[in-house]
Amino acid sequence: MREITGAVVRRKGGPFEVGKLTLEDCRADEVLVRVVATGMCHTDMVARDQLYDVPLPVVLGHEGAGVVEEIGSSVKKVKTGDHVVLTYMWCGHCKPCLRGDLTYCENFYPLNFGGAREDGSTATHETGGGKIHDHFFGQSSFGTFALVHERNVIRVPRDVPLELLGPLGCGIQTGAGAVINALKVMPGSSFAAFGGGAVGLSAVMAALVAGATKIIAADVVPSRLELAKELGATHTVNSRETDPVAAVREITGGGADFTLESSGRPAVLRQAIDALAIGGTCGIVGAPALGTEASFDVNGVMTTGKRIIGIIEGESKPDLFIPALVELYRQGRFPFDKLVKFYTLDQINQAAEDSEKGVTIKPIIRLQP
Repeated sequence: MREITGAVVRRKGGPFEVGKLTLEDCRADEVLVRVVATGMCHTDMVARDQLYDVPLPVVLGHEGAGVVEEIGSSVKKVKTGDHVVLTYMWCGHCKPCLRGDLTYCENFYPLNFGGAREDGSTATHETGGGKIHDHFFGQSSFGTFALVHERNVIRVPRDVPLELLGPLGCGIQTGAGAVINALKVMPGSSFAAFGGGAVGLSAVMAALVAGATKIIAADVVPSRLELAKELGATHTVNSRETDPVAAVREITGGGADFTLESSGRPAVLRQAIDALAIGGTCGIVGAPALGTEASFDVNGVMTTGKRIIGIIEGESKPDLFIPALVELYRQGRFPFDKLVKFYTLDQINQAAEDSEKGVTIKPIIRLQP
């Protein structure tokens, strides 16, 4: 057992309570990571607020970055001292995993939201011995140490600020991967991001990398729209002031080739679908409460050959995609550092509030040097 400091959610709606916990030693296939910093994602609040069924009490956090402290006896992928980013978990043995569709693992929900390892065990405890749920996205990185499987730890270069890299494990790779891996945005095409948070702005940057020539960001926060222009948007639309569907169709001359909905709002999803060109594709990455339904004009989709696809984690193969994003950042072509603001662990509830109010696009919680 090792004593750690972690942030625990004990009831629906929070708050995050920072205190001392104990963490078990590595199993043979596990890696102990000293967490340097962890990004805060909308999905952390979704779990905190119980929009998804996540058992409580639980340590959340799923955009961790840190240094390998110990490795289990069978671990080959990393070694002690490596700099790593932590990402989502997959089982590796179901049919989707075996064909390489890691983000659509048959066991994705229990492994990432079930609050335990695949065998149902947990590694985190109250100092008095009570059980704390963990392994949120296979990591629970709102703590000074995280115990993860070899599978979901990704080695990254040492010459990039480690405290910055955690969001590549979820939110940033979701937006960028949706554009590059799932939608396959092409050079010369048009793309519209509906939602200007961390995921939507990551998609804007990725659309520029992919060669789209009309890149539109739609949001209701003026500061986000200004930042979108800095990051590569050729046009912005304030959805409070202008009909975004009409605006996108006018800018593109009939509709966008690709759209991405990241707000989690059914009405915005309808806008993203309606704004498509003939044969266009809309990707869905926004996460509303379980059971949320949305509507669209069936004939408007069918007769125009539009496609609507769900996308998890940007359909990323993390061992390949996360290092690729790091290299794009090093080259100055993917400046995701413009999205972030740092907080200490004691400020975690302020970080959550700032994120929900739109004050901060991507909070990162510093846990230790």
